[in-house]
Amino acid sequence: MSKKRVVITGLGLVTSFGQDAHAVWTKILAAENGINTIQKFDTSEFPVHIGGEIVDFDLAEYGFTVPEVRKMDRFSQFALAASINAVNDSNIKFESEDRTRCGVIIGSGIGGMETLEEEHSKLLNKGPRRVSPFCVPKLMGNAAAGNIAIKFGLQGVNLALVTACASGAHAVGDALRQVQNGYADIVIAGGSEAAVTPLALASFCSLKALSRRNDDPAAASRPFDKDRDGFVLGEGAGMVILEEYEHAVKRGAKIYAELAGFGMTCDAYHITAPHPEGEGAARAMQVAIEDGGATPDQVDYINAHGTSTPLNDAGETAAIKNVFGDHAYKLSVSSTKSETGHLLGASGGVEAVFTALACKHQTAPPTRNFVEGEEGLDLDYTPNKPKEREIRYAMSNSFGFGGHNAALLFKSL
Repeated sequence: MSKKRVVITGLGLVTSFGQDAHAVWTKILAAENGINTIQKFDTSEFPVHIGGEIVDFDLAEYGFTVPEVRKMDRFSQFALAASINAVNDSNIKFESEDRTRCGVIIGSGIGGMETLEEEHSKLLNKGPRRVSPFCVPKLMGNAAAGNIAIKFGLQGVNLALVTACASGAHAVGDALRQVQNGYADIVIAGGSEAAVTPLALASFCSLKALSRRNDDPAAASRPFDKDRDGFVLGEGAGMVILEEYEHAVKRGAKIYAELAGFGMTCDAYHITAPHPEGEGAARAMQVAIEDGGATPDQVDYINAHGTSTPLNDAGETAAIKNVFGDHAYKLSVSSTKSETGHLLGASGGVEAVFTALACKHQTAPPTRNFVEGEEGLDLDYTPNKPKEREIRYAMSNSFGFGGHNAALLFKSL
């Protein structure tokens, strides 16, 4: 059975830059800064005071009542808003669709972290009778996918994926398979995370994974730069509408790009550190290229995982060189985490949106704050300014704790 073609027909974002995908893209191209001092809790006793925090979000603006909002953790709220934005962007009318062939696949690395912290505090300080009856349905990792399906009445595939920082990309890749293999006509896919919380921040501080450039938040996330000192914790959601090509054409949908291939592997090396030569990352990219029927020299842009940590950036660069050989130096590579921060399980969804827009506009977005690479970090990281260029195929990489690797291959149409 031949695989069906799958296209992206809608984009939805909730980020520290705002909630309109096209307006956010404009800010990304301008290399604006979405990282600032954290406002929603006191960070004075933390070694890190900065993050890609969303401060202007209210799900009630999307038509939900206050009681409805209170029954959802922030990560579900972000996911719902981004999905509504994506559906509106796609102009899909689900009442005209077979809803048993429409589904939802959402990734989140942590899930309802804010709810977990709040309810645990109630347990310790006020006793077990004060724990909310909504605690479990708020914090469970599948809450976002379930709430989105309920909102639109979608009765097809419904999954929640947890692979740390690869979660959103795995969700998009799994959705690709659902449509390719004829199980669904339309899938809302992506990632959501709301981990700018005291416990999450303290945990990543203890890991010594975060940048401590508190006095200059705008310069803190600097992927591939020799002065990088860790990632910046972000939050938000990114969703794409994946649709079978003929179905999209029949309804006159606008198409951003084709999602052509997907590769996933495991390092099986270390629970938090990536393989130093990027061996698993390289295989994920190779699989995605082969799955999409392309060759390495046809890929023109890579939206890198690019976390701004010493190990990731070096390993990912090594992996790119391994896969692309001499062509690696003809690629445009960039990390939009330099502007948004690292959204953990949401990053693959958000960066899928950016990669689809790169294909649509034939423009590689910039890596903010790149000044100079260290030895071995010598690719074209698209420093500080976007680059208009031919993009035939583009790739988005996502790697997660546990050794999880995911690569998505996009084709310009």
